[in-house]
Amino acid sequence: MDIYIERLNEQDAKELFAFECNNRRFFEQTVPGRGDDYYSFGTFAIRHKELLKEQEDAISSFYLIKEDSGTIVGRINLVDIDPINGTAHVGYRIGEAFTQKGIANEALRLLVNLAPEMNVTQIHAKTTSDNIASQKVLVKNGFERISINEEISADTGQRLTFYHYSKKL
Repeated sequence: MDIYIERLNEQDAKELFAFECNNRRFFEQTVPGRGDDYYSFGTFAIRHKELLKEQEDAISSFYLIKEDSGTIVGRINLVDIDPINGTAHVGYRIGEAFTQKGIANEALRLLVNLAPEMNVTQIHAKTTSDNIASQKVLVKNGFERISINEEISADTGQRLTFYHYSKKL
């Protein structure tokens, strides 16, 4: 499947909300939940506008992963962009129907290629210890695991083990 990444815009809100709702249970199997409020369109629309403002301020850069027909199959983001130090953090999620097709790998490759345009020379990532698929995507794209720590999820109160990765560009 051919994919491309497209910068998040205001018109994406409804389709992105549907994507998030349709994949909620799947995502929450491997990443901390976002809380019930996130799945109310009013709350989601406010959060969407906040993301667009972060993007406008160059603090973050949010992308939708789309297949050729324009259907959203995932998301990938660079957040906490620090152009002075050249660092940012990457996060991504692929919809359940689109896993195991190489989409996360290709989307991460595309984003890594765009990072220098945002003055990013080092990308950090973290994933839960049980998210093996994400760990494989990071390693395949040249990220190295640099540390492990435990955190308590602010949303669920669960104790989670996180693996931290980094890649110099």
